[in-house]
Amino acid sequence: MNINHAILHILDFDSSVNVMSQRELELDTRAAKSFVATHLRRARTSADNRRGSFSPESGFAPELKAFLFGERDFIDLSQQVAEFLAAELAKAEKPESTDVLVADFEDDDDVRWFAVLLLSSRQAFMHEVGREGGEVANAIKRHYAILPNPSQKLASYALVRASSMEIFYQDKPREIGGMDTLLIPQGLLQCDEGTSGKEAIEAVTRAVAQAAEDHGANAAVAVAAVKSAVANAVEEDEDLPPWDVVDAALADEPQLRDAAKEALASEGVPEHVPVERHQVERAAVKSHRIRTDTGITITFPVDMVGNPNYVEFVNEPNGLISIELKQIGSIENR
Repeated sequence: MNINHAILHILDFDSSVNVMSQRELELDTRAAKSFVATHLRRARTSADNRRGSFSPESGFAPELKAFLFGERDFIDLSQQVAEFLAAELAKAEKPESTDVLVADFEDDDDVRWFAVLLLSSRQAFMHEVGREGGEVANAIKRHYAILPNPSQKLASYALVRASSMEIFYQDKPREIGGMDTLLIPQGLLQCDEGTSGKEAIEAVTRAVAQAAEDHGANAAVAVAAVKSAVANAVEEDEDLPPWDVVDAALADEPQLRDAAKEALASEGVPEHVPVERHQVERAAVKSHRIRTDTGITITFPVDMVGNPNYVEFVNEPNGLISIELKQIGSIENR
């Protein structure tokens, strides 16, 4: 990762003092660079990212384009972003002190991004060394401005791909002006809210599982089939078409197919959701895990669940289910 520019602005609602930096972060030290790079990388690769695009009325989009084309100063733009966020957060029912990290960086694939990360401060206790009457006196003090650890997931941020102006973001509702508001898409960016790939995958698997249970079908087989269809669709062109995936997975089960589609429609799942391959590789779509009422947990590769040469579900005359695992060469204790 190459960080071209990075700057940190402080929005302190405990002291009612906002501090807008006039210089970029010094990333010479390993600790500072690692902190910034780790948060940027986690935001860039998160499977929870929603995808969006700027509305024609967005006031932020032309400002960002001007910067990307070298017509706008980075520090000035970052200050404008922080001032807008400060004004909006101040209207919140419970304002949270927040540091705003703004960055221009290139990811591990040399793709350029503009990022705005909201680092909510938290309280923590720390030791303090002092002197009383000439003697050392250690004390415990509360600190009000602890930044999130690099391993901590951020609740609110936005990344914009420089080449396409495509938006990746996450946000949480905040009560601003008496209304629940998503500050990042509705306020700062003015973009459509989109659906994350993870949300779309969960919606499809949930709809298929419920349809199978309602119609007395084997939910494990149905969900495994739809997971396999999801993986194949994303592997081909990084696009998840939920309705087409259901068609492919349940082609021989028209009742289940129609019920699952009704569920997708009721949830408002889009017809197409962009999903990156690496997200599917990390998501639980390559395998399917089941747990029996006898306490046994089994994880299957999804391609094997529908193949009777490897895994077979048998409905016994007494109403119970047997699972037969076949062609096993060895068993390893884990």
